[in-house]
Amino acid sequence: MLEQILCIDDDPITLMLCKKVISKSSFSKEVITAQNGEEALHHFNILKYNNSKNTITKKPELIFLDLNMPVMGGWEFLDHFTSSDYTEFNKANVIVLSSTIDPEDLLKAKKYPIIIDFLSKPITQPMLEYLKKKITP
Repeated sequence: MLEQILCIDDDPITLMLCKKVISKSSFSKEVITAQNGEEALHHFNILKYNNSKNTITKKPELIFLDLNMPVMGGWEFLDHFTSSDYTEFNKANVIVLSSTIDPEDLLKAKKYPIIIDFLSKPITQPMLEYLKKKITP
């Protein structure tokens, strides 16, 4: 079981569904959410600040990321998150969870080594079982 997962999606129903399905499947102890990439980066900036004050804080081990969001979409989030500004956090695996599986997006995802899979919404228990096998050593 993972300690913490971050779900980034602009749809509150998708976020609620993620929390429920992950909780029911005992996939993670905690699920935190952000409604766009900017909000997610803000979360990591707070973690960075807390770490600088030697405050022990949990880091998400896995990120479920939507691509199409207002304010800051998934690709822009990934560009920032994989930069040197976030090296202490960007070891987290990313699962792109999108309502569309555009072949160009699939190709683009291969450019980001932290993306370990590209799955179609909505999140399901069988999907989490598949991911458990994929991420558990």
